[in-house]
Amino acid sequence: MTDLAFHVLALLFLASVLAGFIDSIAGGGLIAIPAMLIMGIPPLEALGTNKLSAQFGAASATLSYARAGHMRLSQQYPMALMAVGGGAIGALVASLVPPDALKIAMPFMLMLIGLYFTFKPHLNDTDRMARLRPLVFGLTIVPIIGFYDGIFGPGTGSFFMLAFVTLAGFGLLKATAHTKLLNLGSNFGAFLVFVASGAVLWKLGIIMAIGQIIGAQAGSRLAMKKGARLIRPLLILSCFAMAIRLLADPANPLRVLAGF
Repeated sequence: MTDLAFHVLALLFLASVLAGFIDSIAGGGLIAIPAMLIMGIPPLEALGTNKLSAQFGAASATLSYARAGHMRLSQQYPMALMAVGGGAIGALVASLVPPDALKIAMPFMLMLIGLYFTFKPHLNDTDRMARLRPLVFGLTIVPIIGFYDGIFGPGTGSFFMLAFVTLAGFGLLKATAHTKLLNLGSNFGAFLVFVASGAVLWKLGIIMAIGQIIGAQAGSRLAMKKGARLIRPLLILSCFAMAIRLLADPANPLRVLAGF
């Protein structure tokens, strides 16, 4: 691809700042990839370049949460490595199998997550009893969601959040902090595969990475200040917005089958 015009780089930089801000609080991937597609970036390069920039946003938010004591990085490396493996395998599969089934199912799954966080009472920053031991959670749930991130991507943060809250017993702020670390792992695993396939636009990715860092720092600090009062509504909004965007995508198999 030829060099992008300055105004395109500037607009995508601003989009990455907003993406880093929202993703550091509620996850999603709602902004960066659509922005690149609108600007004419081919889909495969958009996915690969987003994995590059999103890593920096996730790493920046992770460090902010860790410094504030909302996670202990030294205890979470094994779980992060499982996310790396899941993301890499998912990206390999994505290069071989068109994920149409995921494109059909994901909007409805995201709506269900949004409804859960909307109507579930007493969701706050207080930890609860875990339903899965950390070892079981790390060996099963983490690589499965990491695999999804590698093969498709939108909503990964929401799925990690749901898993941490319902199965690991985390409060919303603690779940948000740990989600960022696992997002970093699954992004990195998928990123390695996209690099090997030559699907990363390095100049654009680095510019957007700077924007992601700026947005992630602002978003994580605001999330730590406001806690569940901010995280919950933004997570709900993110889930429904992603579901609507996926359903509205002209390439969505449901729209193709229905003849829309």
